[in-house]
Amino acid sequence: MSLSRRAVLTACALATTLPFAAHAQQQGAFPYGKPVRIVNPFPVGGGPDGVSRLVADKLSRTWGVPVTVDNRPGGNGFIAIDAWKRGAKDGTDLLLLDNVHLAAYPSLFKKLPYDPAKDFDVLLPLFKTYFFFTVGANSKYKTVGDIVADAKARPGKLNYGSWSVGNPVHLGTELFKSATGTQMEHVIFKETTQLYTSVSTGEIDFALGSAATAGPLYQSGKLRFLAVTGPQRMAAYPDVPTVAESGGPKGFEVTGWNAIAVPRGLPDAVTEKIKRDIEQALTGPDVQARFKSFGYEPFPVTRPQFEQFVKSESQRFGDVIRKANVSLD
Repeated sequence: MSLSRRAVLTACALATTLPFAAHAQQQGAFPYGKPVRIVNPFPVGGGPDGVSRLVADKLSRTWGVPVTVDNRPGGNGFIAIDAWKRGAKDGTDLLLLDNVHLAAYPSLFKKLPYDPAKDFDVLLPLFKTYFFFTVGANSKYKTVGDIVADAKARPGKLNYGSWSVGNPVHLGTELFKSATGTQMEHVIFKETTQLYTSVSTGEIDFALGSAATAGPLYQSGKLRFLAVTGPQRMAAYPDVPTVAESGGPKGFEVTGWNAIAVPRGLPDAVTEKIKRDIEQALTGPDVQARFKSFGYEPFPVTRPQFEQFVKSESQRFGDVIRKANVSLD
């Protein structure tokens, strides 16, 4: 073989092997040069979806790989969870979970298609939100105390709405009934838009709603917010009192929150990197602006603190579900 021919072959060999060598080098650290997917149980366009897409964009820049959001709504979130369980087990498939998936469904379902203790390693919450007691603009109720008084005077006559059995609005209102010793009828709607429109027209007496779901009708003057289910007034809604200030039970609190999970058993270095980079993404001004627009709040806690919080929420929801004798099996 001539020297020139050997040189050409050597050059070709180097040209084909160098990209693989570079790829192999990338394989050493998460995300291993692979695209990353965030499996999302929510539909496109909602608050959780918007936040997850902003975070995905920032992670893509940090990790140098595509990070996409895969929306799999419906089926109580089970469709998304199943898709995630069948996906990658190296951390390149992340899962967005709602608080009911971790804290309520284990008590609501006798048999779940997932095991929170075995399938998930929940790294961190993305945000939390509080709910408002919403009534129509022309409602006779001016305070939460008015709702309590009327419910006690007419047991079982008042109604409230939500979009399913077992969601935070349903369980939060069951908690309210338990705290006040009242009885009310639960009316289920197919979607949140229909629900809060029915509240605004007086078809439904009241419903708990977040700034993301009920905010547009509130801003247009068709709904009133009687109180917020947080420990203090929200900065974005300073004129809306707490439940206790509005004549309701003291210490009454209902939160919604979303969290990011990975498969159990990943190396600590991988889980810590994912957690650290997501925390950094959440500090961006565009993410904070999105939080404000949807009434979300940062939820900065350590992993042990969050684990303890989930346990306490699970106990509280479990007690409410058992007392209300609610089951989806």
